[in-house]
Amino acid sequence: MRTLTELDLPRDKTRRNQGDAPLARETVDPQGGAGTSRAHESAIKHVTGRAAYIDDIPSPAGTLHVALGLSPVAHGRLTRLDLEKVRTAPGVVDVITLADVPGHTDIGPVFPGDPLFADDEISYVGQCLFAVAAESHKAARLAVQAAVVEIDEQPASLDPVAAAEREDFVRPTHTHERGDWRRALTDAPHVLEGEQFVGGQEHFYLEGQACLVQPSEDEGVMVYTSNQHPSETQKLVAEVLGIPFHAVTMEMRRMGGGFGGKETQASPWACIAALVARRTGRATRIRLPRAEDSRATGKRHPFHNRYRLGFDDQGVLAGGEITVIGDCGYSPDLSDAIVDRAMFHSDNAYSLGDARVTGQRAKTHKASNTAFRGFGGPQGMMIIERAMDDIARHLGEDPLTIRQRNLYRQGRDVTHYGQRVEQLGLLHDIVAQLETSSDYWNRRREIAAFNARSPIVKKGLALTPVKFGISFTVQHLNQAGALLLVYTDGSVMINHGGTEMGQGLHTKVCQVVARELGLDLERVRISATRTDKVPNTSPTAASSGADLNGQAARDAACRLRERLFDFASAHFDREAGGLDRESMRLEDGQLVAGIGEAERRIPWGELVQAAYLGRVSLSEKGFYATPLIHYDRATGRGRPFYYYAHGAAVAEVEVDTLSGEYRLARADILHDVGDSLNPAIDIGQIEGGFIQGMGWLTSEELIWNDAGRLVSDGPATYKIPAFGDLPETFNVELLQGHPNSQASIYRSKAVGEPPFMLAISVWSALRDALASLADYRVSPALDTPATPERVLMAAEALRQAQQAPAARPDHAPA
Repeated sequence: MRTLTELDLPRDKTRRNQGDAPLARETVDPQGGAGTSRAHESAIKHVTGRAAYIDDIPSPAGTLHVALGLSPVAHGRLTRLDLEKVRTAPGVVDVITLADVPGHTDIGPVFPGDPLFADDEISYVGQCLFAVAAESHKAARLAVQAAVVEIDEQPASLDPVAAAEREDFVRPTHTHERGDWRRALTDAPHVLEGEQFVGGQEHFYLEGQACLVQPSEDEGVMVYTSNQHPSETQKLVAEVLGIPFHAVTMEMRRMGGGFGGKETQASPWACIAALVARRTGRATRIRLPRAEDSRATGKRHPFHNRYRLGFDDQGVLAGGEITVIGDCGYSPDLSDAIVDRAMFHSDNAYSLGDARVTGQRAKTHKASNTAFRGFGGPQGMMIIERAMDDIARHLGEDPLTIRQRNLYRQGRDVTHYGQRVEQLGLLHDIVAQLETSSDYWNRRREIAAFNARSPIVKKGLALTPVKFGISFTVQHLNQAGALLLVYTDGSVMINHGGTEMGQGLHTKVCQVVARELGLDLERVRISATRTDKVPNTSPTAASSGADLNGQAARDAACRLRERLFDFASAHFDREAGGLDRESMRLEDGQLVAGIGEAERRIPWGELVQAAYLGRVSLSEKGFYATPLIHYDRATGRGRPFYYYAHGAAVAEVEVDTLSGEYRLARADILHDVGDSLNPAIDIGQIEGGFIQGMGWLTSEELIWNDAGRLVSDGPATYKIPAFGDLPETFNVELLQGHPNSQASIYRSKAVGEPPFMLAISVWSALRDALASLADYRVSPALDTPATPERVLMAAEALRQAQQAPAARPDHAPA
């Protein structure tokens, strides 16, 4: 019987190409260490349904089930909360409100503002008022409906621009400023202005928010949770219960998707379940139904962006100003860092010149918006990509030409926040290679000819680059730990602080350990992420999971390896003076010492058994802290990123301008992952990130009604990309021969978030298709998501402008 790897994995490919281009090849290490393509460590479990998630954990006897009482209004004062009928409902064991919390009542992850339960002020539809614990999930859900809730409803603030105008912010405004941007605008031969609304995005993880809490000895709890940041949840549970951190243990084996939605917003449910478990002495479960999950949790931040930029006759930026306004919802959550990252990435891959970038954090009566793949970076990039298209139409140039002229380059290699862009040639090489491999210019000519003879269906083409900074912008989060255990049969267990949400982090970390110890991958196993094995961990976010935890695991493996070398050099062949310590290495499951005829090989199992009998420790901890990074928020300058990951994508679309419907016909991607840790997994991440980004920009529309209630709260009203939305031709290639210039794990680069922004090419291609309606002289406004309705309205606006040229639309460049 062949394995899943043999059946399905393109182990000899660094490109999976559904078109006609040839496949690049790699050398595959049969051991499966880091740098080779191997299947996800849980792949067989995933496809056979044996992978255990939170709801698959058997319930202990007497487990209680929790349902939540949520606010039906967006803003007001809670005047009455009568729960007597709830308490007497069939099957109900306990009912809790804010008054029942023995410890902290505010669980804001960074700044205060997130009460566990609302007590007075109501701030969004879906805010938690109380919780019911019952013998069954059905009984708890029915009991919630018996509550008497009276709220003095008040007008809801739902418009982030209006909130910014009246300075209603969750956190202060922040600014980056470099050079004399006012003079750059005054002296520039051309000045353009533009604005855009960038929609939010529902995480739509397949496994919803879920946890199981069991009371443990003394005052403690054991928490099984679908969670990207177990250490933070451990802290919050302990603070809510009023107990020491060490009394709370978190375990997280895998998530059915996270995308940022379980970085901070998995904590409330664990805190509530822990409260019930400690009060009743019984195990307690919470799992949110999809609609409640959607209403009670935050999304990707919607943004309103503006630019005013000056440029010369060649379209090269001289400078100007950019403003990004994040719709943060009702509380800070992670919005400070998210809007910061939008500011950091408002340049994308281009030198802005002398520029000021301002970030505002608007408060609205919605669930507190939170982390989502890209963490504000995609929203920030959108405004400069709009500007590149607008400049091209204004000057009558192809947008790719304008983009290439503005890429960071020698002499203009410092960002608006003071970080120097290294590996400058990468950006130019990636764009140039993709320009050639995608046959951009021939296709451009063919598309122009097609559009000239096709009055209804229009084609569009766009090539957009990505430059994405890798590191947490909060410095202290850039650290990781690992625990390595070797057993006397030679099998190896690794535990680290990262969490697995399907992205292959555990697989890569196992490959790192296998490579350092010279073992076949099958001899290395990963254990669940637990706070009692590796403490004080950072969230699995910011694309840093493999960078941080891979280095920590490598540190542990290297320390253990050196200890075994020291032991072996003295223990084996004592009569001959021992083994040559300097020539020792681990490979093919053996300790190898000496060269040529003097070479001696000792099986790994024999080495480990001898070390145990020699009372040598076979466990080791590892630690890693990212060097070089720093950022002074007071001056808005520093080096917030250890390095940048790059990429570029070409998208070709076909648009029916009478209906607004369209399809992505082809996508070509060339992406920079340095020296890949696992090419197969990296390609999967690039494909998945691109499609998820395409969904954000085209079909995934969050809709709130005038009362502030989210109405797109399930798959019937919220459209994520499906198999049929994939392009017919989908070419994905990893950039070869460009290892990371920084000392990352084996000179690889992060791959979680950067590919998401490649999908901006699809949005830009839609604008390109629409621009053909005005002979490419007008750059159409197209907010996101660019649904068929928005595309149709943009097409109609262009047609009307063509019919009445004296009444140019406001969004057309002057």
